[in-house]
Amino acid sequence: MQNDKPILLDLFCGAGGAAVGYNRAGFDIVGVDINKQPNYPFEFIQADWEEPLYFLPGLWEREKRPYVIHASPPCQAYSLLTNMWDKTIHSDLIPNVRERLKLINAPYVIENVIGAPLLSPIKLCGTSFGLGVRRHRLFELSDPPILFPPCNHYRHKAMRVTGNTGGSSKRDTEALFGTLEDWKISMGIDWTITAFECKEAIPPAYTEWIGKYLIEYLRSKNAE
Repeated sequence: MQNDKPILLDLFCGAGGAAVGYNRAGFDIVGVDINKQPNYPFEFIQADWEEPLYFLPGLWEREKRPYVIHASPPCQAYSLLTNMWDKTIHSDLIPNVRERLKLINAPYVIENVIGAPLLSPIKLCGTSFGLGVRRHRLFELSDPPILFPPCNHYRHKAMRVTGNTGGSSKRDTEALFGTLEDWKISMGIDWTITAFECKEAIPPAYTEWIGKYLIEYLRSKNAE
């Protein structure tokens, strides 16, 4: 039986926060990261972000499987905390990623932190979905939805998943503002992940919501 589920190519995938949300929405997942990701819960390719774009889209088009591309370029160039304490010059990959994705005949999503130069982004927060984390992230969609859930800080008690986790094994599991287990619960993460990976991740609820929208979008395009 031919698999007709849409595919999500997850660039700069990290430990899989975005991927799990898209999978819950109904996508098959292929993750790509230049670093090893031993806790990534789906098919994984260790490569530079651009390499799979040269062969995977063509393969999926021949298989007649719809696909979407998600990219989460490194955010250090835009992070307020990084710019406050770290004077290192970080690469700004968003313009290059956007131009490359525009060359491909597929919907795309670019995710990043507040302050990143995204075009007409939507802003999501853990409190938008009843989670116990206040974590704002921006999403630039090639075909954005008109409406999206607002923050709800005053109804939901929320922690911040932040702080340094290097050093001893104790600090690796008991970081600032709660333990690793506290972080995972607040973010809706239920697979194996380290404190550093958790700090870098986004709650799967964000991309589950976006993924459901994208699947309906793909269905409407196929029906035209």
